[in-house]
Amino acid sequence: MTTAAQWQKSSFSGGGEGNDCVELASTPTTIHLRESDTPHTGVTTAPTPLAHLLHGIKTGRLPSRTVA
Repeated sequence: MTTAAQWQKSSFSGGGEGNDCVELASTPTTIHLRESDTPHTGVTTAPTPLAHLLHGIKTGRLPSRTVA
């Protein structure tokens, strides 16, 4: 039996009513992200890759990629 995800709204979403926020739910091995105005579309990842992505964003150290 599975339980329903406990979605949490981002603290950067403003706090007002409406569907303009990022939401997160987690299990011990996965993290689920979605935008509240399209709750059936989301991204699932593991904690370590997400931590690396956020660190790269915060430090400006994401590798640049050129498109041919």
